[in-house]
Amino acid sequence: MKLVLSSVPRSGVAQLALNRPEARNALSTALLEQLATAFCAAIDDDHIRCIVITGTSEVFSCGADVKEMAARGLAVLEDRSRCRNWAIAENCPKPLIAAVSGLALGGGSELAMLADFIIASDTARFGQPEINLGIFPGDGATQRLIRLVGRPLAMRMILTGQPIDAETALRAGLVADVVAAAQVLERTLDIAAVIASKAPLAARFAKQAVRMAEETALSAGLVFERKMLALAFGTEDQKEGMAAFVEKRPARMVGR
Repeated sequence: MKLVLSSVPRSGVAQLALNRPEARNALSTALLEQLATAFCAAIDDDHIRCIVITGTSEVFSCGADVKEMAARGLAVLEDRSRCRNWAIAENCPKPLIAAVSGLALGGGSELAMLADFIIASDTARFGQPEINLGIFPGDGATQRLIRLVGRPLAMRMILTGQPIDAETALRAGLVADVVAAAQVLERTLDIAAVIASKAPLAARFAKQAVRMAEETALSAGLVFERKMLALAFGTEDQKEGMAAFVEKRPARMVGR
């Protein structure tokens, strides 16, 4: 069974859909392996300029496969192949958007947070319920969630295990937009198509610069930003973009 369905619903846009509905898209070792393979294919395809990851209308992902963890314990999370597969999504160089409808719990919420931003449906609920299993988040939520929503809300979510709804997530800064459930995928694909029409190298450089802001001091981040900008100025797309602006015509970005 294909646990991840890949498609190209818009020009330059790859859609990766989690497809394990009978287990609420639990992130089993097998699913993560297929997801990593799909990511690699999209990353290596020069025609793909933006990636969208999604689940079903009822659930994005309920998190790690608890049956696997119960059987194998910490070895599941420390498995080298699992860590490698998670890192492929985590370090995706191309713009990545998560379209979240329904439940995004535990590792599912952590997977969504790997995206550059999240578009949520009005039915979305985000939570870190690991405390109910006698553990706590181990795929990045203790670090990313606090950076996105602030310490008080992050601590409340992690220590109580109680989820938040889409509007709360929007106010807190966890998601970029909330739309009706029937529209969330189309809205996300439309945004992805806009991104895919832009200069792909500039988008990659911008993504690197923004992510650096989360990991370094302001002074070092500004230096890194200037280095990325210098690289952008060395591309054909920069010449085309500025020429198109001066000539008052649409730019034709080629990714060089």
